[in-house]
Amino acid sequence: MEHQLWFYSDYFTASDETLIPTGELVEVKGTPMDFTIRKPVGKDMNPDYDAIRLGKGYDHNWALNNRLTYCKVAEMMSSKTGILMEVYTDLPGMQFYTGNFLTSEQGKNGAEYRKRSGACFETQYFPDSVNHTVFESPVCKAGSLYRTTTTYKFSVE
Repeated sequence: MEHQLWFYSDYFTASDETLIPTGELVEVKGTPMDFTIRKPVGKDMNPDYDAIRLGKGYDHNWALNNRLTYCKVAEMMSSKTGILMEVYTDLPGMQFYTGNFLTSEQGKNGAEYRKRSGACFETQYFPDSVNHTVFESPVCKAGSLYRTTTTYKFSVE
């Protein structure tokens, strides 16, 4: 929860009680979903905010500002180690999940992973986009070429 997070995104997709997007894009400014300026993941994880309450933390799709052009869309940095992960993609969305439903998962060398002990960055088309004409379509028709690129780059800052 202490890792510093930044997204190249001004909107996220609103979801219903089952976490299926409603088709509405919600502006992040002034909400716990705003990572346009780097901040700790847990800083604004306010359970009184509907989106956070429904996902039991972050489990949402951010609408990226990249306009389907390959560029940097996210970064996460450990203040303790300086390890930095950068995410580059040409996809329109990214699901960010903070392990809200983990209970006790066994990892390598006896590690135990509990609630919020990890984070996922999943570049994608928006969830349920085939049912929302306002979202970029993920459909690749027969005979069409589908090509997309996502890169995860690691360094020490």
